[in-house]
Amino acid sequence: MLIPARYNGPPGTGNGGWCAGVFAQAAGIAQAQVTLRVPPPLEVGLDLRDDGVWAGGTLVASVEPAGSFPDVGVAPVPHAEAVIAAKGFPGFTRHPFPGCFVCGPDHPDGLRIFPGVLPDGRTAAPWTVPDEVTEPTVWAALDCPGGWAAIASGRPYVLGRITAAIDALPEPGAECVVVGAATAISGRKATVESAVHGPDGRRLAAARAIWIAVG
Repeated sequence: MLIPARYNGPPGTGNGGWCAGVFAQAAGIAQAQVTLRVPPPLEVGLDLRDDGVWAGGTLVASVEPAGSFPDVGVAPVPHAEAVIAAKGFPGFTRHPFPGCFVCGPDHPDGLRIFPGVLPDGRTAAPWTVPDEVTEPTVWAALDCPGGWAAIASGRPYVLGRITAAIDALPEPGAECVVVGAATAISGRKATVESAVHGPDGRRLAAARAIWIAVG
């Protein structure tokens, strides 16, 4: 495996959601839990072994079946409401990683998912699905909207662990809505949930993740 530079998160490292999706797909696990042990390197050959993904002698990520995946997933909001929320995306004025593939306004070829904060603290963003949509694409879409439910407080976080389940890939060009919510914040750790909903409001994918505060 190799993570191309396009799929970056923080500078010089891979977007956590995208990389987790690549690792889960390579392991052949449809419903997986991926724990990032170090920031995934870009443009570096990675090997899948029985106990995880390695870059030479460094363990990058652990990958394992999620087992009985709980029925998580933030309730959907109408597309029009998500559009309004996205206009207030905190990352437009203060973003810890403005070049992020998923939510970075400075990324020239990213997913451009800009989750704004709803009155109840959830996040929501519209998402026009790209022509080439894969399982890692959906893992990536599930990543940042959950994280911004914690990041919006002003403290930067990075993904530590994500468990995701995909019921169906969205259609290319579909106008989806991605939502997120923080379910617990304690010390440096934030537990968040997220979901991708199709144009008809049907949940297509959901995730639960742990984000770790940095700095």
